[in-house]
Amino acid sequence: MRVLVACEFSGIVRDAFLATGHDAYSCDLLPTESSWPEDRHIIGPVEQILDDSWDLMIAHPPCTHLAVSGARWFKHKQAEQEEALRFVRLLLSAPIPLIALENPVSVISTKIRKPDQIIQPWQFGHGETKATCLWLKNLPKLRPTNVVDGREQRIHKMPPSPDRGRERSRTYSGIAAAMAVQWGRSYD
Repeated sequence: MRVLVACEFSGIVRDAFLATGHDAYSCDLLPTESSWPEDRHIIGPVEQILDDSWDLMIAHPPCTHLAVSGARWFKHKQAEQEEALRFVRLLLSAPIPLIALENPVSVISTKIRKPDQIIQPWQFGHGETKATCLWLKNLPKLRPTNVVDGREQRIHKMPPSPDRGRERSRTYSGIAAAMAVQWGRSYD
């Protein structure tokens, strides 16, 4: 299966699909942090490659102007929020048969549509909480793979720092592995 992981610099989801034998690429405005070959990461706007015959896209659009955790700032950034919602609509309507769009609890739920599923890291082997919404097109809901004890709010409690946004945006490896195994079978 030909897989596009949109708006991912970490390479975590892309690498999970590569590890399960898929033809996977990530695309972001930033270079990848992954140790996989650089030819599996496209630096640039994802809009330019949405028509490139992908079978599956997993999109992680920036949540800066969407996440309800920043609701107190919404009145000051209405134009930015509208642009972010336009980008989400573009991704959800891409000519790709299978799509998963991931974001925290956000205005996507009220401005576009409710998510198909909300998952937590503790359902996939990580003893932490971080509600993650999934909007799905032709994909099944993810089934938990390793429910663990512990409900630490590590992400929520991160102190301010220059790297905070990057750290908060990384997909947990257990969730990425579940996506690769479960959704990698969706195009047979």
